[in-house]
Amino acid sequence: MSKEHTYTNGEVTIVWKKELCSHSKRCWTGLPGVFKPGERPWIRPEGASTEAIVAQVAQCPSGALSIRPNGPTPEAQPDLVRVELSANGPLLVKGTVVVQHADGRVETREGSCALCRCGSSANKPYCDGSHRKAGFIG
Repeated sequence: MSKEHTYTNGEVTIVWKKELCSHSKRCWTGLPGVFKPGERPWIRPEGASTEAIVAQVAQCPSGALSIRPNGPTPEAQPDLVRVELSANGPLLVKGTVVVQHADGRVETREGSCALCRCGSSANKPYCDGSHRKAGFIG
């Protein structure tokens, strides 16, 4: 089970699961006022509007970042699953995904997850960014 790190601006909570991060850099290049690698804490939700944070977190390809509303939410409708091929990178799966591991473990991923295509990840079936070092083309 992934350890969650949470950061809130009072309206929403940003949830970060380090083990899922594929290090795409989309968060901090897209919203540098909130995501500050090298600083502690590295996520500063006071650095942008809630709307900007929600929009940027939605672009996280691995599902390492997610949003948890602070307050009541309407019942969610089930999402269709969408799969995107990332150029020279992972399969990006968006929606609710059930992953059944070879050892019988079952995980449910909400939002998005990045699945390894290069075979070099130390966190299979998930991408850990190893495709860059491996020179994966695909």
